[in-house]
Amino acid sequence: MQISTWVRIFLALIGSVLFLDGAILIALKKIHIGTVLPFLLGLFFCIYAAFYYHIERFFFYHFRWHSVWRFGWLCFWIWLISLGYFFNYLSKNNMQAQNIAPVKAIIVLGSGIENGQPSATLAKRLDRAAPIALAQPNAKVVVSGGVDFGETISEAKAMSQYLQQHYRIPASQIILEKQSTSTELNLKNSQPLLNARNITIQQPIAIVTSDFHTLRAAAIAKKQGYTNITMLGATTPLETRYNAWLREYFAYVSGWALNEY
Repeated sequence: MQISTWVRIFLALIGSVLFLDGAILIALKKIHIGTVLPFLLGLFFCIYAAFYYHIERFFFYHFRWHSVWRFGWLCFWIWLISLGYFFNYLSKNNMQAQNIAPVKAIIVLGSGIENGQPSATLAKRLDRAAPIALAQPNAKVVVSGGVDFGETISEAKAMSQYLQQHYRIPASQIILEKQSTSTELNLKNSQPLLNARNITIQQPIAIVTSDFHTLRAAAIAKKQGYTNITMLGATTPLETRYNAWLREYFAYVSGWALNEY
């Protein structure tokens, strides 16, 4: 079997995964650069695999376009290497620390609820935060997230109920931030709630999110003035892990390009 046939099969498989994944997420109204770009990339791979010989022949006989085509593939391989480094960073820099230094507060960032219950990803974040809250009962726990589309209660309320029911964390230790719809707002809206308890963002604060999200969340927090943060990354469920990591790659790059942090 020729190498080109293996290339077509590989690209067709990768393209199908990216295309279907992006299409499903877009259909669920999750439309952002982290879903649209993988969708378009998957569509391109599928078309290229299907018309491989026609496309290669066209560029072979059109020298100027051929140079552009090869340069495009060079950029793709550079991007793929950078993606590999990003994945490697996530896998190596999110080891769960056993001993956390004393903190004044623990902010748990929202990640969606389903039928009034934390999503699998959000539950992992809460499971990550709970032992720290139990070990440090004087630390306030800020659960952050507004009302998702189609839901009747806020993420914050669902998170608070989860912590109380599963870990017996007292309601008096939990602060509900029920308005935010993004990481930026999670952190911004938590500030006045902490200030009301005489906790400033210059004091030691733990921020709990998913492993793939720690890098971008830390950048956003630092831009807002958080100066003494400990990032805690919760394991992402296996069924969504690499999809989430891929989407986060695009989200992190776009945030950097748009000077969001």
